[in-house]
Amino acid sequence: MTIDIRHLISQLTLEEKAALCSGLDFWHTQGVERLGIPSVMMTDGPHGLRKQAESADHLGLHNSVPATCFPSAAGLASSWNRQLIRRVGEALGRECQAEDVAVLLGPGTNIKRSPLNGRNFEYFSEDPYLSSEMAASHIQGVQSQGVGTSLKHFAANNQEHRRMSTDAVIDERTLREIYLASFEGAVKQAQPWSVMCSYNRVNGEYASESETLLTRILRDEWGFEGFVVSDWGAVNERVKALQAGLELEMPSSGGIGGAKIIAAVNSGELSMETLDLAVERLLSFIYKRVENRQENLSFEPGEHHLLAREVARESMVLLKNEGSLLPLAPQGTLAIIGEFAKKPRYQGGGSSHVNPTKLDDAFAELQAVAGEATSFLYAQGYELGSDEVNEDLLREARDTAAKSDAAVLFLGLPDRYESEGYDRSHLSLPASHIALIGAVAQVQENIIVVLSNGSPVEMPWIGKTKAVLEGYLGGQAFGGAVADLLFGVVSPSGKLAETFPVKLSDNPSFLNFPGEGDKVEYKEGVFVGYRYYDKKEMEPLFPFGFGLSYTEFEYSGLVLDKTSIRDTDTVQVTVTVKNTGSRTGQEIVQLYVGDVESSVIRPLQELKGFQKVELQPGEARGVSFTLDKRAFAYYNVQLGEWHVESGAFRIGVGASSRDIRLSASLEVASTTEIPVSFHRNSTVGDLLDNPLTAERAKKFSSIFGLESAMEDNPEMFVAMMKYMPLRAMIGFGQGKYTEEDLAQDLRELNALAAK
Repeated sequence: MTIDIRHLISQLTLEEKAALCSGLDFWHTQGVERLGIPSVMMTDGPHGLRKQAESADHLGLHNSVPATCFPSAAGLASSWNRQLIRRVGEALGRECQAEDVAVLLGPGTNIKRSPLNGRNFEYFSEDPYLSSEMAASHIQGVQSQGVGTSLKHFAANNQEHRRMSTDAVIDERTLREIYLASFEGAVKQAQPWSVMCSYNRVNGEYASESETLLTRILRDEWGFEGFVVSDWGAVNERVKALQAGLELEMPSSGGIGGAKIIAAVNSGELSMETLDLAVERLLSFIYKRVENRQENLSFEPGEHHLLAREVARESMVLLKNEGSLLPLAPQGTLAIIGEFAKKPRYQGGGSSHVNPTKLDDAFAELQAVAGEATSFLYAQGYELGSDEVNEDLLREARDTAAKSDAAVLFLGLPDRYESEGYDRSHLSLPASHIALIGAVAQVQENIIVVLSNGSPVEMPWIGKTKAVLEGYLGGQAFGGAVADLLFGVVSPSGKLAETFPVKLSDNPSFLNFPGEGDKVEYKEGVFVGYRYYDKKEMEPLFPFGFGLSYTEFEYSGLVLDKTSIRDTDTVQVTVTVKNTGSRTGQEIVQLYVGDVESSVIRPLQELKGFQKVELQPGEARGVSFTLDKRAFAYYNVQLGEWHVESGAFRIGVGASSRDIRLSASLEVASTTEIPVSFHRNSTVGDLLDNPLTAERAKKFSSIFGLESAMEDNPEMFVAMMKYMPLRAMIGFGQGKYTEEDLAQDLRELNALAAK
């Protein structure tokens, strides 16, 4: 059935048009019964459906329908597996169809600026390329099932502290290269049905009212075709938001928003054309949903649980494995210590909280995988509801560990440590968890720590352990995935999508997070995450892209199909990776690009490609990447576009940001000339740096009587004169150089530069 949207709009009253731009209730859009326009449902969340009953606490966690709880985004990104993320999206889409949900609110692709952000578990990475690639795969998966997504939270929603009023002050280059780039790739590759605006202000303007963000960048530059929805309660001024490009206000405003729209149209403040365009976008979405609705669709919870287990395995990162303690042999006595082993922390708090169809018990799963040859002991270790150290529980844990061949400690951050709505205040584990490590270490040297947390923790205790498995928030199959990894059913293959600092103060945002009052300044600029640690030559606890395996991989044969290109060309990069170990494993091959010499401040290297490959023992395979202009470009504010400077670029391929195995050089020639205009405050150095004016600039040596210095020691001349503004020649020239001379020189110099 084909609907003539514009004809339908012509039949709507002003009141009906205004009503369509606001929610019917907390989760549904408005319908118009007399014209057959249906109401459709949207609901949370990114890693599992959170469809709530009508009687539910909409700000809370209760009464949602059972759904598969997959690992949260922090874990999903650590899989670096586009195909796997797409499969998760497909499963989420099927569950949405089964529950008649039109739009799944997610994924969240905000950058992890600080590890303190209470909502970091919902976001993918500190790196915009990795984040956008993960988001695109997620969106493609969900939307392949005829269900929309809502890419969020646009933009610069990087903290929960005062999130509904804070002003994120970010220079344009940083905004473009880091915070917007995370959304840009996802929009261009996957075309989400909707984009959700964030609560906060960006450079003084609410995101909900920013025509620059919602129209000029999102639609005009990136080609976004869907509709923009507010985060729930994010609209400041309804009419201004509509004019900026925000079509749908959620949840229902009880008619207040609609009344403001009607009044604005009647007064002439808001044009009917603007309102009609918003209604057209909303109706296009509604009928896209109608066309893609699959009646009586169901899903098999058991199959989705198995997928959740597979995903959780690939999302976990082995951080330490001293003496190859892991994988464990299925024999002997194993102590399982920590209440998380039986009461798992498997997801974060807030609007993405899912009611799982099933929930693994890690203790039971370990027993099932190990079999009867292994004896298991259990000790609680700590109380989940308290951070206080319980000496009786420590004593029990110590006695239990002493009777075992190895001890697995399930530790991490309780629910109250991380949630939507507030940020963390430190990166430490609870005191009771730290005390447990110390107590067990007194009697047991083979300690394995399994962490449940949504973002990095400090690890001053790591020297007391032999193995650490970062489990993140692994979803409902967390327990089974841990068992599979600890006993070597599969080899760990996750790698960190964020840097783990040694201590909080190492983080680049430390001095400016969460800001003062309602302002937070992003003074670290583009140096977010590994970009900062690399430039500062600072050793993190664990670097971006790091993760261990039970096998080894060898890199060889890095080849570029060209040694030089123009910035309008592409270059193919290939490398061979071989599994040199005795186990099947997956390696995440990472490609980084760095500008060898730049006139602007740039990171030493930036992630521009990655592939995950599975290899049998002894198997080798070629991995290929295609690099285009964006791989070499920075955002030039003067030009208002992405720009490549001519020169050499380093192409590095390796196993992490700090483990570059092979590198090669590529010459890239820019096809864009930056307009040059010299003025009285231009420096002699500016002239010398420009090949068209360098020779002419040497004349200024005579004004200072430095002709001999110019001839005998040109380096000294350049050093002395480099930052001298041209206007200074008048005073220092003592009458030999006048204002008229300067004006004439500027005319001639600008003529040379324009050639």
